[in-house]
Amino acid sequence: MTEYRRILLDGATVQVVREGDELVAGDGRRVKAGDARHLPPVQPTKIIAVHLNHRSRVEEFQAELPAAPTFFHKPVSALNSHKGAVVRPEGCRWLNYEGEVGVVIGRTARNISPDEAGAYIAGYTIANDYGLHDFRDTDAGSMLRVKGSDTLCPLGPGLVTDWDFHGKRLRTYVNGEVVQDGSTDEMKWDMHYLVADIARTITLHPGDVLLSGTPANSRPVQPGDVVEVEVEGLGRLTNHIVTGPAPIRADVGAQPTSSEQVVSTALGGDWEFRGIRPPKR
Repeated sequence: MTEYRRILLDGATVQVVREGDELVAGDGRRVKAGDARHLPPVQPTKIIAVHLNHRSRVEEFQAELPAAPTFFHKPVSALNSHKGAVVRPEGCRWLNYEGEVGVVIGRTARNISPDEAGAYIAGYTIANDYGLHDFRDTDAGSMLRVKGSDTLCPLGPGLVTDWDFHGKRLRTYVNGEVVQDGSTDEMKWDMHYLVADIARTITLHPGDVLLSGTPANSRPVQPGDVVEVEVEGLGRLTNHIVTGPAPIRADVGAQPTSSEQVVSTALGGDWEFRGIRPPKR
């Protein structure tokens, strides 16, 4: 396996290769991985995410999977990087983490079979598919602001090639505590299936990213929290939560809400408000 990263090095965007604790540029310059200023490891034309896929998440929501996966779109303006700040806008309360594996396309893909899909994948990265559930009442159909607001798609730290996605552990941590613990083996539809499904009608270009779903226990995080997603063989993606510098404008558009649907989804599905209090921070 080889891990590629994109960083800012002496003011320029540079692709580097990880060698132990160091990142090595093509011209031989080296920088400690912990000191580097990371960028998203790829530059996609689109980011597509599957809804329910992990068995534990389906059971948590007391849901039934459809016959085939359903998807939503995150705009590329939502991209963020390893160690980047994830912004919870002032006036919003329900920002949830969702640790996932990201599939990165390496060759233009259109009308391919699941058996062929592996040849079109450049590699894999870690993603955190944050959701701003305050807008679920207005954007539940599109998920546009829920999943597509600025900074809500951290990817990284790198792109890893020749990674076998079978039987890999995925864990999410908040302030050092494990909050999600799942496996790629609990996915209903694997990476190759997802790529082939989308490529039936949507051309996938090199750098495009498909997010493959999250296990159970997505919950709200607060400004000041440090959120890390660790995937076996892919490393650890770290981000911190901050409050936006300005409130959501009140003179235009639907406003953030805390309806029963919003709170129930943010706190794990069919909770029916069994004595659960919203976070105060």
